[in-house]
Amino acid sequence: MGYATKQGLIDRFGETELVQLTDKVNRPASTIDDIPVTRALSDADALIDGYVGKVYRLPLSAQPPMLTKIACDVARYYLHGKAAEKDGPVERAYAEAVAWLKDVSKGLIALDAEGVAPAQAGGGSVKASAPNRVFTRDSLRSL
Repeated sequence: MGYATKQGLIDRFGETELVQLTDKVNRPASTIDDIPVTRALSDADALIDGYVGKVYRLPLSAQPPMLTKIACDVARYYLHGKAAEKDGPVERAYAEAVAWLKDVSKGLIALDAEGVAPAQAGGGSVKASAPNRVFTRDSLRSL
């Protein structure tokens, strides 16, 4: 289950934009090519899981609506690729999405999901050991 769908991208950004970004065969562009859309959505899911998985056990039992928006913004950025305008709306939305995901991974933002946080490592005591001393007060007197 992904965080966003092709239809979600169409609803948010319009069919015309997706046609222009994905149809590399027809001139003029006339259809949405599902292969790059699926790849962009999959890559967006992987990015989200990388951040969310640090705090929540995946898969999430319920999908917070904000993750759908984040996935759409990230997938749109991936579809634009190098053609994304520097400091344009697509790049800004992507940067905001990644910043939001970083806050989730740091625990600054809690998701409305029933995903259980993974168990924390450690919790035991620390024991240090060192070799016997080579130089002592007694061994240095004889010098």
